[in-house]
Amino acid sequence: MRINKEKCIGCGRCTDYCMLGCITRDGKKVSINEEECVDCGVCLRAGVCAADAIYMPDENFEYPRAVRMQFSDPGVQHPALKAWGRGTEEAKTNDVTGKFGYGEYGLLLEFGRPCTGTRFTEVEKVTTAMRRLDIPILEDNPLYGLLEEDGSGRFKKEYVNEKVLSAILELRIEEKDLEYIITTILKLLEDVDTVVSVGLVTRFGENGSLPVVDKLAAMNIPVRPNAKINVGLGRPLIP
Repeated sequence: MRINKEKCIGCGRCTDYCMLGCITRDGKKVSINEEECVDCGVCLRAGVCAADAIYMPDENFEYPRAVRMQFSDPGVQHPALKAWGRGTEEAKTNDVTGKFGYGEYGLLLEFGRPCTGTRFTEVEKVTTAMRRLDIPILEDNPLYGLLEEDGSGRFKKEYVNEKVLSAILELRIEEKDLEYIITTILKLLEDVDTVVSVGLVTRFGENGSLPVVDKLAAMNIPVRPNAKINVGLGRPLIP
């Protein structure tokens, strides 16, 4: 994002709308730290600028900068997968889409959320370690297309320093590997310099139970009560 200095009247109303604190006011001067800005578009869509001074420059739509808005603005589509909302809608509606079936789990690692942001350098700490440990990274995920093709888990150098509001890494875990992978991944996250929200996608049993809750408790991992649960608006596409 950018501020037109000729239009800006320095009121500072926009500063409260930047989740990452990239918009600051010094006297009558308001500026955006473009290096830290993730191009989420919140300040523009909020419509709080009386002078219409906030705008998105054309160069922000070009690569590698364009990945910022693709991973930060849910209204921008990921061009490779044609997915919206940071590209994980299949996992978050799993009871209908059946992306993860019975006997397996989906592990979601959301880097930078809530409202801290992340550079891909932090995600890379985990993706490279995963490859060394032979833990696969799901290919039908927007992050996969930004990785080097050599299987190292490293991001392509043009993307590695880009900053986004959040990036979700997805893994598929088989029942037998649940404890090993979760404990291994949680250990890796200790070296990551941002907030990481961890989610586990599972299927309800026929009797409405969630056996994985007891398994996580045995690993001393608490389960938050405010999980996202599909309300049954459809039948699973995959058993």
